Amino acid sequence: MKGRTVVLDHIQGREAAALMVDGILEDFLIASDAPPIGTIYRARADRPVKGQGGMFLTTPDGPAFLRQVKGLAPGVQLLVQVTGFAEPGKALPVTNRILFKSRYAIVTPDAPGLNISRSIRDEDERDRLLEIAHDQMQGCDYGLILRSCCHGADDADIAEDVSAMRAQAEQVMLDPGTEPETLCDGDAPHVLAWRDWTDPAEVATAAGSFETHGVLDALDVASGIVEPLPAGASLFIQPTRALVAVDVNTGSDTSLAAGTKANFACAKALPRALRVRGLGGQITLDLAPMPKKDRKGFESALRSAFKTDLDETILAGWTPLGHFELQRKRGRVPLAEVLK
Repeated sequence: MKGRTVVLDHIQGREAAALMVDGILEDFLIASDAPPIGTIYRARADRPVKGQGGMFLTTPDGPAFLRQVKGLAPGVQLLVQVTGFAEPGKALPVTNRILFKSRYAIVTPDAPGLNISRSIRDEDERDRLLEIAHDQMQGCDYGLILRSCCHGADDADIAEDVSAMRAQAEQVMLDPGTEPETLCDGDAPHVLAWRDWTDPAEVATAAGSFETHGVLDALDVASGIVEPLPAGASLFIQPTRALVAVDVNTGSDTSLAAGTKANFACAKALPRALRVRGLGGQITLDLAPMPKKDRKGFESALRSAFKTDLDETILAGWTPLGHFELQRKRGRVPLAEVLK
């Protein structure tokens, strides 16, 4: 099936969204029992962590951990926002830099100024968007970022989105409460799909759409440890407590270039394979044998592949044993933990 299709449905009683591109599962979002990313709490500082520059906080959903605190004393109330998912037994990662993000607009209470996405370079278009921004943010000290999908969008749609995010920001930031409380829930999968999958696509919302559009078959593959690659090669992706191990297998190809071809195919497929599985943290690649002269090309291919990925990924580099390591934000609950 050619083209882009956003499929909104439910699986095992959970709201979920799938992005299919030319019949391949490109992205998948599913609700979990963990607080969604973007959830905003009024939290209470609990106890500092010496040597790590962090502070444990009390929230309505359990302990949270805030990094890089300075001058924060136990007992102080502050607003924090969930930035990722915690492993079992660990505290929620949060930040005190609050953002209110929607399809067209991001309101930044702690960073004043009106900004347009750098990807929008047409001066007339930037002037149009700045005019909308000035009109909607007049009298407000908060900052605003208009996202790339504003290019060519209707004035009224952008203005409505900015107005809604400004109102939500003012309501949360000015809340007068004094006890730990959930002030704003993070977006559910269907809203996230509308917010972040902004390229033109067909949208399927009928019950059973996951089956009719091949999502369930793709999830069967993603729920396993094997990710097929071209020419019979494959990835074996196995999460452990400490890290995610990825082994590159050349399959039946015994040519001299088999390892290099499989490794470059790995670089292209890895972001999608990790994304749909919801995997992050430390990732170690056990690559197929290839000449050292090809390492720079592999790094470039890997960097290019992760460039458009929404979850931040750091390419840490090579180990003495010839493995390649990455550090990826834990932006989702692992698929295997949700679909059991």
